[in-house]
Amino acid sequence: MKKILIIGSIHNHGIDLLKGNKNFEFQVVDNTDTEFLKDKIKDCDGISIRTSKLSKEIIDSAKNLKVISRHGVGYDNIDLEATKQNNITLAITATANAQAVAEHVLFMLFSIAKRNNMYNETVKTGKFSDRTKLPKTIELWNKSILIAGFGRIGKCLLKKCKGLEMNIFVYDPFVSEEEIKKVGGTKINDLNESLNKMDAISIHMPLNENTKHLINYEMIKKMKKNCILINAARGGIINEEDLNKALNEDLIFGAGLDVFEKEPPSLDNPLLKNEKAFLSPHSAVFTEECLSRMGIETVQNIIDFFDNKLEKSKIVKIS
Repeated sequence: MKKILIIGSIHNHGIDLLKGNKNFEFQVVDNTDTEFLKDKIKDCDGISIRTSKLSKEIIDSAKNLKVISRHGVGYDNIDLEATKQNNITLAITATANAQAVAEHVLFMLFSIAKRNNMYNETVKTGKFSDRTKLPKTIELWNKSILIAGFGRIGKCLLKKCKGLEMNIFVYDPFVSEEEIKKVGGTKINDLNESLNKMDAISIHMPLNENTKHLINYEMIKKMKKNCILINAARGGIINEEDLNKALNEDLIFGAGLDVFEKEPPSLDNPLLKNEKAFLSPHSAVFTEECLSRMGIETVQNIIDFFDNKLEKSKIVKIS
């Protein structure tokens, strides 16, 4: 019987898969202390983990570990070198969150474009008659959006933007022009040169040494004054200090962040008080439907691994 450790609670639909499988015994823990996890993981065959850190020290203590199933798609919380050295397979819930994140991006785009917070507050504070004095909103129809990163989420967002009759551009060095054109997008080869043509930019890249602080003050200066910048990928891709400065200088219309370089963000992070920043607490996937899919998929990945049925598209290639 295989021993499975679930680090961080998951949806009951995922737990039900394990309860109904006689080949596995499992335990769910919320304690992410290093010494605690080293003890719990030492004889486990597989684990599911959410956003807590899985360090080399913890991984090296797991002598039987064969598979790590990440409850999500990002894996910057996992020591990849230790995973590789110990010959452990790393899988992600690749198909579960695209719809939820793409919808959240649109939610942020609309909220910023329509000045949701300001207009809502105007009515609730009894200032309805001031409506003609409020700053004007903007439409998304016929606007140009750049999707930076064209994985499952980027592709899902493209479909939704087509429904708004937006002009869709895609930046992803690893996806061919033909593939992008086939689904109604236009490939961009030079990110810098395209910035001044875009009304909205949505980031869907992984965080790595090449994308760390990719979006900085100099890049934001190249954007249109009415541009809306969205990051629902990974904190750290946007330099938050530079973004705050750019927003204060009215270089762009607004920014929406679901992710932050430090989570939770410090209370002295100036973006928390910036009226042009629309923020959410890394919650794009927090729909009932998405959490159900993620719970099921993170467990199914482990089951499929031991049944030799794990899809290659869900396995992370560690170089």
